[in-house]
Amino acid sequence: MNSDTKPTIVLVHGAFADSSSWEGVTRILLADGYPVVAASNPLRGVKNDADYVNTVLNSIQEPIVLVAHSYGGMVISNAVKDNSNVKAMAFIDAFAPEAGESAFALSILYPGSTVGAILASVTLPNGTNDLYIQQDQYPVHFAPDVPETETQWMAAMQRPVTDAALNEASGEPAWKNIPSWFIYGDNDQIIPPALLDFMAKRAEGEETVVIPGASHVSMISHPDEVANLIETAAIEVAAGFEAVG
Repeated sequence: MNSDTKPTIVLVHGAFADSSSWEGVTRILLADGYPVVAASNPLRGVKNDADYVNTVLNSIQEPIVLVAHSYGGMVISNAVKDNSNVKAMAFIDAFAPEAGESAFALSILYPGSTVGAILASVTLPNGTNDLYIQQDQYPVHFAPDVPETETQWMAAMQRPVTDAALNEASGEPAWKNIPSWFIYGDNDQIIPPALLDFMAKRAEGEETVVIPGASHVSMISHPDEVANLIETAAIEVAAGFEAVG
């Protein structure tokens, strides 16, 4: 890999969102010359979603920085499998599970999450439930630092996650073997900041950035800081390849 080649950034969104949540970050990364792929996370189950993201990773021949938001952290922790192109990971207000942990179990490990009180559910034919955030609660709890005109649109366009996905246990996580970076807001009402701090420290992250006042969607409200963290990881990846070369 020569010095002009940049790793591909693969972005994986979380629950109650879609790939458009990465718009601000993507615009910055593209302007800075990084190839970007925003994977459409199915939100059906950890293994199911990880298998899908793995197919996306396997279609990319270049080194990869794999990035996730929220529940997406469960997915990327299980998606790498035997793909050796993933050289760095970045967790944006995201779960970084240990083997056997689920998103739900982690979310109640520390107090502070309001998500359980603001969910609406729709029963599916297979007996599981699609979970949404109540639209009037979305601006208050999910994205309070984003203009309400935008959060109303986000609430209407949100994609549901199954209750089965939030209760499915992680396998052996990739962050144990791949250098990882962390960033989160200290006003996250969905994943408690104390939990985010615990997971970052447990993973022995290369760097952890805390954004004062930022909500659960720091990639939307603070795209510059998030893009900067991702590019820091990407620079480390490029430097490693140059050293090998």
